[in-house]
Amino acid sequence: MNAPFQAMRGASLRDPFTAFVCDEETAEMLRPIAVEHGWAPEKVNKGGLRNAVQSLSVSASPNILFVDLSESGDPLNDINALAEVCEPGTVVIAAGQVNDVRLYRDLVASGIQDYLLKPFSADQVRDAFANAQMTISGPRTNEPSLERPHVVAAVIGVRGGVGASTLASSIAWLMGDKIGRTTALLDLDVHFGTGALSLDLEPGRGLTDAIENPSRIDGLFIERAMVRANDKLSVLSAEAPINQPMLTDGSAFFQLQEEMRNAFETTVMDLPRQMLVQHPHLVHDAHVCIVVVDFTLAATRDAIRILSWLKANAPQARVIVVANKAVAGGAQEINRKEFEKSIERKVDIVFPLDLKAATQAAKLGQPLAKASSSPKITHPMNQLVTMTVSAVDSGDDRPEPGEGGVSLLGKIGSFKGFTRKPAKAVA
Repeated sequence: MNAPFQAMRGASLRDPFTAFVCDEETAEMLRPIAVEHGWAPEKVNKGGLRNAVQSLSVSASPNILFVDLSESGDPLNDINALAEVCEPGTVVIAAGQVNDVRLYRDLVASGIQDYLLKPFSADQVRDAFANAQMTISGPRTNEPSLERPHVVAAVIGVRGGVGASTLASSIAWLMGDKIGRTTALLDLDVHFGTGALSLDLEPGRGLTDAIENPSRIDGLFIERAMVRANDKLSVLSAEAPINQPMLTDGSAFFQLQEEMRNAFETTVMDLPRQMLVQHPHLVHDAHVCIVVVDFTLAATRDAIRILSWLKANAPQARVIVVANKAVAGGAQEINRKEFEKSIERKVDIVFPLDLKAATQAAKLGQPLAKASSSPKITHPMNQLVTMTVSAVDSGDDRPEPGEGGVSLLGKIGSFKGFTRKPAKAVA
């Protein structure tokens, strides 16, 4: 059922929405919400799951199916019966009165997208429909290419405000748009992340759901949770309420990395520096760690500490030091030569301060690499992406800092599409 990227030919001929409910109260709640989405309110039918099975056995399945299990004596077996008549590509939302986490997990594993416990609110229904629509328009996951090994790049700002998130979104966009790699942008700033915002997207609840329920993370979860920016780039970000601490042992992040490795050719992690302290395992599989600095005294101190930490905790990774917001004419706290002497290594790439380009990107809701055509932005950006990809594609996991590797144009080739793994759905 919940396999929206299989057999979608002819999906445009389907009804966008149909519901089968057991009581008038639920029907009265669903009809105005259906109208809000531009769906016909008469598509809310009475009869529950039994009526759904009878109707769908002789008619085409909708894109989104809401089915009420309240009158079902054996919900799991009845959902399996529904799967026999439900076409691939349909996203199923179930509702019921049984409050049992095992039932919930079994239903999700069988292929439904969500299970709403009665009584539920109108906002819960709206959220479920929003997630269903994101699933239908979400990312197509692919098998990794043997010719193009998976690249994991962690972008770490040594201080807040140095522009690490800006660079992370631009790197992810370039990976997909210019090099043709299917790319996941994983923004791990759960409360204040800007990964989705920089691409003019709504972040959804995918990341917070993953943290709260790590056991739900699998290939289907990635399909549902990630928001697609374009054909090659998908984003997992969050704007969790600031009065809601997200307590986790880090297992969710590890599982997300594993699933993204299976689904995409590149993972770009926007990694807040405090996450290094809490969850050091996040960089254990990173091929590249991009350390973003500015030429200030505080950034110098923290760059020394983070570079030393990476040497001990991510020895396999190529470390690229990027200086951002550099001011011409020496009007900054520390000049480049003094900075490099302090951190005992060269700065690989320097981005100049360009307020006009940054403002334009924010207004357009686009990554800086897309919004700006200025060579002083595009040249170092292309160099950064080239160094990131060449760390794996060249077969050398640890090139010397400062090596440019192969040219970016040399990496741009025809993208080979792959068929998605068969989903663990019942249909």
